[in-house]
Amino acid sequence: MGEAGRHDRELRERAERVLPGGVGGHLSTRLLPEGYPQFYVRGKGARLWDADGRAYVDFLCGYGPNLLGYGHPAVDAAFAEQLARGDTLSGPSPLLVELAETLVAQVSHAAWAIFCKNGTDATTLALMVARAHTGRRKVVLAKGSYHGSAPWCTPVPAGTLPEDRAHQIHHRYGDAEDLERAVRAAGADLAAVVASPFRHDAFVDQSLPSAEYAARARALCDETGALLVVDEVRAGFRLARDASWRQLGVDPDLTSWGKALANGHALSALLGAETARAAASRLYVTGSFWGQAAPMAAALATLREIRGGDYLERLVHAGERLREGLHAQAAAHGYVLRQSGPPQMPQILFDGDPDFRRGFAFCEEAQRRGVLLHPWHNMFLCAAHGDAEIDEALAATDEAFAALRRREATLSAPAALAGLLPRH
Repeated sequence: MGEAGRHDRELRERAERVLPGGVGGHLSTRLLPEGYPQFYVRGKGARLWDADGRAYVDFLCGYGPNLLGYGHPAVDAAFAEQLARGDTLSGPSPLLVELAETLVAQVSHAAWAIFCKNGTDATTLALMVARAHTGRRKVVLAKGSYHGSAPWCTPVPAGTLPEDRAHQIHHRYGDAEDLERAVRAAGADLAAVVASPFRHDAFVDQSLPSAEYAARARALCDETGALLVVDEVRAGFRLARDASWRQLGVDPDLTSWGKALANGHALSALLGAETARAAASRLYVTGSFWGQAAPMAAALATLREIRGGDYLERLVHAGERLREGLHAQAAAHGYVLRQSGPPQMPQILFDGDPDFRRGFAFCEEAQRRGVLLHPWHNMFLCAAHGDAEIDEALAATDEAFAALRRREATLSAPAALAGLLPRH
């Protein structure tokens, strides 16, 4: 098994003494191979350096915030310049208005914006607006979907109450008939249908929605007076320069954004159609840091790159090269990979690996060779993943497949995942 470096181990020991359970949430390495570093000291482009100075080509990208590359010059310069002028002030800077105007111009369905800090803020605001708009309670969600860590949506229910989810009805993502069943079950009390741009649940193959499914979700909301919410926090601006379902010909009423919105600087947003403006204006939602100016400057710089550059085409190109290379390598070493989802947000699972023993061992071997992959969560590419980075990664993964083949007879199920895997 791999082993974290000395400095990383020391930091973990210190963290255990002062942080409940050590590093928590999705940034924890508790459910990753043992050798994965927990702490990092630097990022540049598509690369990270851990606390022991080891460098990696990174396909986690901060779990999504790194869209253009760590330390993007234009974005970080805009952030630093505004930080020098003022950041958390006794009121917002004019950038609040400029950024809202820019997003409204960028995203087809949007007529207004509310800014916050985390993706969970933005998804929770979407539910509040939908309930304020309709005066109803029920929310239709996809089974297994992730929308944040508030009591209504956290995947780990410790500290929550059954009442927090009392008005949720679930359906199978992508199944229009099952969606209709869930909407009927909500009856006259339906406030919202909440969907991800595509199915990006943990531990399973990803799937893209059909245009028919998206259109049916839109039609059901129109028929019932409910609002259609698309959670763009994870996928926003990685699938399109507009809202993701615009490609399917569907405009939501509300979209939640975060992660890549300011290329890693702390900012999220709820964007809404004119229909929901009055309801949004009645809410009392605020935070001492929601109006920070420096992240808004970073977001404006990020949006300039999104509008004027070829970042998206580079993401797709790099993702396709990685996918094709891994497919050929796996076949050469006697494995079958299930690669699903958009190539710029790939899910990579081994066929015939229900307990993830091969996935864990393969990612461990890649990490030893300087490449960060994930054994059960979708990954992310950024615009700094050029041909050189993909070539370097594929050289390492070829060696990782060979090492996995040598270890095949001794592999065991990762104990960290016991009891967590979905039943098929």
